[in-house]
Amino acid sequence: MRKSIFTTVGAVAASGALLFSLAACSSTDTAVSSKTTSASSSSSAMTSTPKPLASIPALTGTTTAVKLDASFGAALKTLGLTPGVIGTAQLTDGSLIFPITGGKVDYYDPAEAYRPFVQGLISHAGSGFSLTAGDTKVDLTNFTIDPGTSKLYGDVAVNGTVAAKQAYIFNLDGSTLMPLKTEGDTAILQGTEVKISDVAAGLLNKTFKTDAVKEGMLVGVATITVNTK
Repeated sequence: MRKSIFTTVGAVAASGALLFSLAACSSTDTAVSSKTTSASSSSSAMTSTPKPLASIPALTGTTTAVKLDASFGAALKTLGLTPGVIGTAQLTDGSLIFPITGGKVDYYDPAEAYRPFVQGLISHAGSGFSLTAGDTKVDLTNFTIDPGTSKLYGDVAVNGTVAAKQAYIFNLDGSTLMPLKTEGDTAILQGTEVKISDVAAGLLNKTFKTDAVKEGMLVGVATITVNTK
């Protein structure tokens, strides 16, 4: 986060840098943000909301792609789980791809006391993936990224019945983040590790009657691509 490029001049460039700084949270940043997010309402009440240094008021795409790690694929085989895609998601060349359908992000001066200094949501409505074993199918859909906590939430359904709405499914660890790349009117950030949360591990273990799904299991590496105009 602290290597963001908000010194860039121009609204478009600043907005592009903003989105990618949100995914650059290290595990340390995430821990701090997690603590401060829970108190964000009271913090905001005590301190007037400052003007953000940069904003993307309306995200218009394009995708969040997760290159599945070999260890995750091996774990699925061991558990007898078959992955699949839902809605507008795609599984291409070993990557799960989810279209970004909306959201907004605000970036505040990290030198100030206002926390979390990256706030907003990134929505992926109408897409997701499934895990199937025998007669049991778990659908994980409608992902929402909260940059303030580096967490990804989603809806969980078992055999068509809703088990949880916007449950905490994945942790996003940006400590392995690569430098920002731009291509035309898009910006690309690659390297954030996607890991199973304790909540998701518990849900999957209970559903599939196992204890093999562990908190922190690496799912894959994310590539986030957004429009800068």
